[in-house]
Amino acid sequence: MKSYDVLVIGGGPAGLAAAVSAHKNGAKTLLVEREARLGGILKQCIHDGFGLVRFGEKLSGPEYAERFVDMFREEKIEALLLTFVTRIEKTEDGFKVVLVNRDGVEPVFTKSLILATGCRERTAKQVAIHGTRPAGVFTAGSAQHFTNLLGQLPTKRCVILGSGDIGLIMARRLTLEGAEVVGVYEAKPTPSGLTRNIHQCLHDYNIPLYLSHTVTRVFGQDRLEQVEISKVDENMQPIAGTEEIIDCDALILSVGLIPENELAETLGVKLDPKTKGPICDGQLMTSVDGIFSCGNALHVNDLVDYVSESGEEAGKNAAVYARKERKLLPVEASPALLYAVPQVLDLNKENKETVVYFRSRNPLTACTFKILVDGEEVFKKNYPFLRPPEMERLQIDFDSFHLTEHSKISLDIEVKDHA
Repeated sequence: MKSYDVLVIGGGPAGLAAAVSAHKNGAKTLLVEREARLGGILKQCIHDGFGLVRFGEKLSGPEYAERFVDMFREEKIEALLLTFVTRIEKTEDGFKVVLVNRDGVEPVFTKSLILATGCRERTAKQVAIHGTRPAGVFTAGSAQHFTNLLGQLPTKRCVILGSGDIGLIMARRLTLEGAEVVGVYEAKPTPSGLTRNIHQCLHDYNIPLYLSHTVTRVFGQDRLEQVEISKVDENMQPIAGTEEIIDCDALILSVGLIPENELAETLGVKLDPKTKGPICDGQLMTSVDGIFSCGNALHVNDLVDYVSESGEEAGKNAAVYARKERKLLPVEASPALLYAVPQVLDLNKENKETVVYFRSRNPLTACTFKILVDGEEVFKKNYPFLRPPEMERLQIDFDSFHLTEHSKISLDIEVKDHA
């Protein structure tokens, strides 16, 4: 049975960065990817805007992915494509991973695992849209795949539900290809996508955005013919009597992403109900020793640059991973935060600084992010505004706070005004 120091599951931007980082830190590394090519979702993201943080350039998704694929190949790291993980067993010394591909079934051993499995899109049934099951109901990612990779225009006149970034980008892309986008409908009272995408994808192309609206029903037998739009109340429940019927041949869904963590759950990894990803320490190790998580499997990121960053951190820490007792300290996020990562800190960590990611629960202006230890403020940063769709990143030296195993760490936002 082949043996490795680090096995990375997933060949997208997080997995590629993790594998390169683990290899450069001296680990014998294997990357497993279920698709035929490396790069993950970036292969179909032909719009630009990637790499501004990492490379200081405006790259397309394939260009960004190719940078890391080139690094991966230069290091001559072993990869298995068109390969699926069917079972993982915890052993005394590490993990037995059963792989399946065209060559058959092969078990391998690894001392540590990195889960870089990305995320998936929510479907129509997960947002309770009623009606028939006609062709023409797509997730935004599926519509992007048809348009950008297959060269097939999936619609001539469509409605987009949800103002997530992929939906906004597809509103522009479909318009440029000659389709009519009737409008983007969002159940929340505020947009879900980045502000720059609202302007560049909707305003610049005169595509209307309807807030506090949702799709409640679809009509059509073989192909979608109409959708029913309703206004929603403050609890996002449809308001009777506000229904409107719109003719269209496609409904594009951009209603949220869910981290892929079925493998993590089979191994007993504890998940955070807020992020839907594993509970991790500052080194991105999960609640199970030797298992690390990164990228969108950990939490959904705004920018691929931060996906790669977390992959590199997980790869480095998996490579230097040694069995020792961890001293874990919970990090409590107040109700003012939608979530914060990491959720715990390891007092025995080797690297000094920890990257903290967080989102506010509500749109805010003139507010202050604070870190408190035993009720005493030890760090603060003022923000002119915070918006839930826009993730914030801070690099914190927790060692300077002189933490002990009895310390109580809490994160909070002092609100001066709501946006």
